[in-house]
Amino acid sequence: MENLIGLLVLVPLAGAGALLCGGRRLDRGGPWLGTLAAAVSFALGVVLFADMLGKGGEERTLDVTVFQWVPVGSFRADVGFHLDQLSMTFVLLITGVGSLIHLYSIGYMAHDERRRRFFGYLNLFLAAMLLLVLADNYLLLYVGWEGVGLASYLLIGFWQHKPSAATAAKKAFLVNRVGDMGMSIAIMLMFTTFGTFAFGPVLTAADRAGEGRLTAIALLLLLAACGKSAQVPLQSWLGDAMEGPTPVSALIHAATMVTAGVYLVTRSGAVFEGAPDAQTAVVTVGAVTLLFGAIVGCAKDDIKKALAGSTMSQIGYMILAAGLGPVGYVFAIMHLVTHGFFKAGLFLGAGSVMHGMNDEVDMRRYGGLRKYMPVTFVTFGLGYLAIIGFPGLSGFFSKDKIIEAAFAKGGTEGWILGGAALLGAAITAYYMTRVMIMTFFGEERWRPAPSPDEPSAEPAAGDRAGGMPHPHESPRTMTIPMIVLALGSVFAGGLFSVNDAFLKWLEPVTGHEEGNSPLGALTVTAATMAVLVLGVALAWAQYGRRPVPATAPPGSALTRAARRDLLQDDFNHVVLVRGGEHLTRSLVYLDHKLVDGVVNGTAASVGGLSGRMRRLQNGYVRSYAVSMFGGAAVLIAATLLMRAV
Repeated sequence: MENLIGLLVLVPLAGAGALLCGGRRLDRGGPWLGTLAAAVSFALGVVLFADMLGKGGEERTLDVTVFQWVPVGSFRADVGFHLDQLSMTFVLLITGVGSLIHLYSIGYMAHDERRRRFFGYLNLFLAAMLLLVLADNYLLLYVGWEGVGLASYLLIGFWQHKPSAATAAKKAFLVNRVGDMGMSIAIMLMFTTFGTFAFGPVLTAADRAGEGRLTAIALLLLLAACGKSAQVPLQSWLGDAMEGPTPVSALIHAATMVTAGVYLVTRSGAVFEGAPDAQTAVVTVGAVTLLFGAIVGCAKDDIKKALAGSTMSQIGYMILAAGLGPVGYVFAIMHLVTHGFFKAGLFLGAGSVMHGMNDEVDMRRYGGLRKYMPVTFVTFGLGYLAIIGFPGLSGFFSKDKIIEAAFAKGGTEGWILGGAALLGAAITAYYMTRVMIMTFFGEERWRPAPSPDEPSAEPAAGDRAGGMPHPHESPRTMTIPMIVLALGSVFAGGLFSVNDAFLKWLEPVTGHEEGNSPLGALTVTAATMAVLVLGVALAWAQYGRRPVPATAPPGSALTRAARRDLLQDDFNHVVLVRGGEHLTRSLVYLDHKLVDGVVNGTAASVGGLSGRMRRLQNGYVRSYAVSMFGGAAVLIAATLLMRAV
């Protein structure tokens, strides 16, 4: 079994190498080769999972050292893998959902001339993400961390001939570099504090380190998590990242990469538990982001950007739960898994709609699609019900637990966090009902597709001849993954909750404590159902009972701000871009006037003094005679003056 762990990473990595270096001879079979690599990795994960189930709770951890990576004196870094219940959960999610998205991409990217390269990038991403969650130390985790950043850059900017896609890729890359800087500094602090960056020694010794040092490490890890998981204040890249092909949004920006921050915080739980101030920062970031993303999602007419705001919000729930410590770790990961099913399904459903609508993304140009795309309608609808927390579906079991855990924080903080989580649930029900109504219900509001020669046209799959759209159901390679994900959206949460199966599965790794909520579980559920009904009713009254205008009305100041992502780019431009420009100019001015002034002034003074000194040594005898006469006169005068005194 130990050899299979390395193969989990090696198989998709080999697939990426073959697809990216194999040349045009793999153009036809490349997509199937990439899908096969993902499926084989998933099969290996299932075998390891079955083996793990056959062992007791204490025997389920498996550590494998592949080779010594950097042995230098007392410094040692190994390439080693750590497989336990937490990493196994991620392995199955990454490879399972990843395989379905690979299969979906075969249909979605069927007409793209560069699809072989696309599947190579997908395989590269899977390998990097698996390395991230299987690493047994923070330094190797950082390699996977940077690998998924590189793969996301390549996939977001896959259609780099579009300026918007190229810009979005660069933006995602640069924003993530800010978070990655926090990760690198945190690893350095770990080594100076603990003498290692292996998970076991670091987490075991965390309670013996100073609180100040732990707080610094935890806050830097939080900064890294904010970058990868698009949390405030590093959330600005996620909406623009929707410029990439829709399967990329489903794989990276729904089910896997953006959840890496949740994994990092949960895996580093002992560090955060030893730094209460950092834990407060985590729950604050989660609460703010879940509201931030939900509000943004309410104002977006682009179906993918509305779902991007939803992703930001749902990961905010996970970060909030992870910040609650042992009370919330299990529920953070549980919601992460259920979210992987229904959000990936929603993104694939959005791609299916685009496939049948000439790549149109404006929901104001949809309407009435349920009768033309029945499979997409049903699967998307089940994902919608799951994300809003409809009773019995996956989101109901996972998100309700987070809301309950937030109230269990106790005191004023508990009421604030629980209230924010409840408000987020209401807004989620509103904007997702809005998406559902504008896309599948009401009158048909279609318009002719843009010409393929126009800059706005996307080279994705679907009808591209221009003219009026002809909505139709997607091919089986696209609908089968959507159906499987819809089944997960319906049943996963309930299966996890039977006899607290998911809690018992993760508890040996993450630990668990029962919170003392001032509200009982039934009260929280009733309140959640009430706000759900309120959100759905408000959206129905606004969009279901009235015609949807072709263009968005001006709206309130909040609506206008939400359309511009709550001015996050404006804030970044004013504070960071312009602030950076002013800082740079100030430093240049100081460099020129102060640093260069001191250096150049010293040189000029020496040069001026030497120039004047040279005048005394001009080589003329008469000048020397005058100098000697003057010196003698001065000496005589001084002698006479001394005698007179």
